[in-house]
Amino acid sequence: MTQLPSERFLAIKVVMMPRDTNPVGTIFGGVLLSGIDQAGVVGAHDVIRREGWPAPTLVTVAMNGVEFHQPVFVGDVVSFWTRVMRMGRTSITVHVAVETNRQGQTIRLTEAEVVYVAVDKQRQPVGIGPIGERSA
Repeated sequence: MTQLPSERFLAIKVVMMPRDTNPVGTIFGGVLLSGIDQAGVVGAHDVIRREGWPAPTLVTVAMNGVEFHQPVFVGDVVSFWTRVMRMGRTSITVHVAVETNRQGQTIRLTEAEVVYVAVDKQRQPVGIGPIGERSA
């Protein structure tokens, strides 16, 4: 059985720009969702590489429990932290926490769990790592 890492992984760090704002001047939720999806797959591949397994093609199949806790502002330097929660035979679930630092205080902005499935060139599910080590 694979031991999942307990520490968080900084997958992406981005400065929020004016082009990403909605009509009320905060960052569009869709911009954050895109960052969450990208960060999640980066975090998943990091764990897979640490195990020494080949990096599969991962596709997003679900984004669960998305919570927008605080608004995001132009100029915020936003960090996307990942932690792998579960690994199945063909899937991997990653928790992504989105944070910024404002006046020396870490602010939790958004979080979600993203489920990815490993696929082959025909987009059919394939095993991640040594298939026999994990159950579905």
